[in-house]
Amino acid sequence: MNNKISATIITFNEQANIERCLKSILWVDEIVIVDSYSTDNTIEICKKYNCKIIQTEWQGFGKTKKFAVDSASHDWILSIDADEEVTEQLKIKILDLLVAPDYYGFKIKRRSHYLGKEIKHCGWDRDYPLRLFNRQFANFNDKEVHESVILNGKKGRIHEPFLHYTYPTISSHINKINRYSELAALNGENKYSLLTSLFFGVNKFLKMYLLQKGFLDGKYGFLLCVNSAFGVYLKYIKAWEKRN
Repeated sequence: MNNKISATIITFNEQANIERCLKSILWVDEIVIVDSYSTDNTIEICKKYNCKIIQTEWQGFGKTKKFAVDSASHDWILSIDADEEVTEQLKIKILDLLVAPDYYGFKIKRRSHYLGKEIKHCGWDRDYPLRLFNRQFANFNDKEVHESVILNGKKGRIHEPFLHYTYPTISSHINKINRYSELAALNGENKYSLLTSLFFGVNKFLKMYLLQKGFLDGKYGFLLCVNSAFGVYLKYIKAWEKRN
């Protein structure tokens, strides 16, 4: 017997992405949208696809995604972001696996695009987030940023991918870096010096560009590595600023 699936998505002003995402998951049994009071056309687009829409104040990534999972009608959850898209291969694989699942959760291959170009190195080629799970055995943690699913049980791996259209412009990347680094600094967990903060940034670039072969992604790989390194530096330097 097939296990019914609820797809969960959190949104805020995602009119540029959400329709592509929704079209790719029309085969699930329920789509749950948890929206943090979007001011664009996100909600109007979601209504076209018969989504279950809940609006609530922003609680941080972990708690908001957890709230979406708890608001679903079915135990099997496909958690997907608004800027992601399920491929036909992945759809077929999921439906096949859930006829008689051997695991309580599955990590799924994610292929990400940067400035419209698919990135095949930089460490992004090893990206397998846990996005399909039975909520009786798993759910998101409460982290404000860099949230993840905590699974109490066996997990499998799916190689059929979903697509991630992250950072279509340099500005979108810089804006997210600024937002995430601010949230990380507010947590005040690190006590590193200015020099150490710079070292972490340089180390991030060398790891992505050389060790993880980001140079093979050409100019897009270079830009991604530079901006990612800047994001690491900014996270630590903002924490230093708040301490001083």
